[in-house]
Amino acid sequence: MKGYKAFEPDWTCKGFQYEVGKTYRTDREIKCCVWGFHFSEQLVNCFHYYAFDLQNRIAEVDAIGKIDRLDDVCCTDAIRIVRELSWEEVLKLVNCGVNNTGLRNCGDENSGYWNTGSRNSGSHNSGFDNYGDYNSGYSNFGDCNTGNHNSGSCNSGGYNFGNLNTGDCNSGRWNSGSYNSGNKNTNSQNTGDFNSGCYNTGNWNSGKFNSGDYNSGDWNYGDRNVGVFNTISPTINMFDAPSDWTWGRWYNSKARLIMQSAPTDYVIWVDSSDMSENEKQDHPEYKATGGYLRHVNDSIHRQEWWDMLSNNDKNTVMSLPNFDADKFEKCTGIRIAK
Repeated sequence: MKGYKAFEPDWTCKGFQYEVGKTYRTDREIKCCVWGFHFSEQLVNCFHYYAFDLQNRIAEVDAIGKIDRLDDVCCTDAIRIVRELSWEEVLKLVNCGVNNTGLRNCGDENSGYWNTGSRNSGSHNSGFDNYGDYNSGYSNFGDCNTGNHNSGSCNSGGYNFGNLNTGDCNSGRWNSGSYNSGNKNTNSQNTGDFNSGCYNTGNWNSGKFNSGDYNSGDWNYGDRNVGVFNTISPTINMFDAPSDWTWGRWYNSKARLIMQSAPTDYVIWVDSSDMSENEKQDHPEYKATGGYLRHVNDSIHRQEWWDMLSNNDKNTVMSLPNFDADKFEKCTGIRIAK
């Protein structure tokens, strides 16, 4: 079956790495939104799960194995990534161009004026699903804006050049503050990402005026500082004892990369149509919400995952400073063979 699949900018999806031209298979039982290689038959449905973002990758795929379906998504146990689609191709596939109610509209169901996209209730939009005016976005294709003068997508503020902003004058994405040039900031005037403080040029800062990363104090030049006016990054405890490692060294280590692939618990949304009778009895709130969040206990497979690792990978983890098998088991549930 031919279909379409969206990916992060690095060709990953939910942490799994893909590559154009390759085929991927799984031996596990597939079920939509639980396990399997997911895709959509209609390209537009990919954007129910991924932002309409030029940084993301879109590919044509072939499902060559068993298939499970929901309303707008399918999954398979064998998928081939056929080719990448250009965003020009994407826009042509998702934009039909009929039934306009405004003037000079080239898209679908527009009630405003001079729209070249689709489903706009404002005016002078060249994207689609805009409720404000003068929204363009992605080479003049922006989406879902409720504010005005946005060149990105899904903004509820104004004068944003990025996407999914609720504040104003942001050039990044997912900002709820204003005047951010980075991404996912909840306050204002940050040039980095994920800052909840103000005036930061680094990332993940909860204080102010930091030029490093992950600082919870103010005016720090280094990383991971909880005080003020620090210029170096502190070392971290490992296995409850001091080490000579900084957080940055751990973050970029092979040991951390190995441990990131360990199975973990997660939750998935289960639509009411897919709920068993027992689940409906246990979660009567589904009548109001249309479904429930199912907890998937995948961490029970963690010991099996560890046992299947190569000796080199095991030794990399066990070579960490102050390694203690008992504490490792307490934190991860993994028992080290004696």
